[in-house]
Amino acid sequence: MASGVLVHEWLARTGGSENVFDAMVDAFPDAELLCLWSDVENRYPGRRLEETWVARTPLRRSKIAALPVMPTTWRRRPGAYDWALVSSHLFAHHVTFRDQSSGFRKYVYVHSPARYIWEPSVDGRGSSVVSRAVAPALRALDRNRAAEITDLAANSEYVRSRVQRTWGLDATVVYPPVDIDRISAVDDWAEGLTGAEARIIESLPPVFLLGASRLVAYKRLDLALRAGDCVDVPVVIAGSGPDLAKLQSLARDISVPVTFIAEPSDALLFALYQRCLVYVFPAVEDFGIMPVEAMAAGAPVACGMIGGVTESVVDGVTGAHIDFDDMRAVRSGVEAAASMRGSGPNDLATRFGTAVFRRRIREFVDVESWSE
Repeated sequence: MASGVLVHEWLARTGGSENVFDAMVDAFPDAELLCLWSDVENRYPGRRLEETWVARTPLRRSKIAALPVMPTTWRRRPGAYDWALVSSHLFAHHVTFRDQSSGFRKYVYVHSPARYIWEPSVDGRGSSVVSRAVAPALRALDRNRAAEITDLAANSEYVRSRVQRTWGLDATVVYPPVDIDRISAVDDWAEGLTGAEARIIESLPPVFLLGASRLVAYKRLDLALRAGDCVDVPVVIAGSGPDLAKLQSLARDISVPVTFIAEPSDALLFALYQRCLVYVFPAVEDFGIMPVEAMAAGAPVACGMIGGVTESVVDGVTGAHIDFDDMRAVRSGVEAAASMRGSGPNDLATRFGTAVFRRRIREFVDVESWSE
């Protein structure tokens, strides 16, 4: 049987791309695993996860500082493989192996071509001094190495268009896995909370808007706060990250109560989805897993008008697409979304479920057909 390897950038404790890689690991139980570094020990019991030299250096603590060394780190890795499936949002798709077979095939699941260097306007991290200094050379190198790819899958039509613009290549759209069945199977997630979590839920206002994600600038949770202020509805912000202090400062300047919940468990997050009036998601995302989770829990979604989220949230049916720069549009959009509560689609599992992803990603690679 052909030997294969699954490749990912770095493995954080949580994250959308990490969820995708987890599903890939399940879908290809015989493949070896490789990443730059992993923040979780023994993430895949019974599987060997190889890390690069970067894992043993302080560079792992700063993705921007590590950026210039990543392209060379991925080249001529130890290993003899017939195929690789790469989960890429930066430079993992540059990977090659010293002893790869003559017919080696590189399949890439692209979350996005590196936004740091290709579209810094939608990711502020690309405005750093390091990113701006190395971007021109890295763009040329990235486009050149993208030509080595055997086949491409993108996580949304939005990213497929970006792939066409940046690399001049086309891609098959395979939506990321979302655990729809798990979320929708529980009528009231609050019933299974710990005592401390139950007290958090009980302390919340009876009606609130929810903003939940990592607290980083490009998630634009400041707009979730302003939306609550605009419609005079309290806001709950769930998550953690470096923007916490900025968001707390903004919360003190608006007229509605704001509650911050740090690092909610899955059960608490799902309970918040079930109780919120509207889940507000202003970020321009390549796909956006959390809005799909919210819809699976029965929450309507108010989202922006750009990005992969517009492919999952059906305007006027499961939520509203809003211009967050227009406060009148925010008011009418949030109010419209609130009226759709409980009217979520019944086809989420068939479009975005984990089982669907596993089947489609195996069809994409299709090792059996060409390795016989």
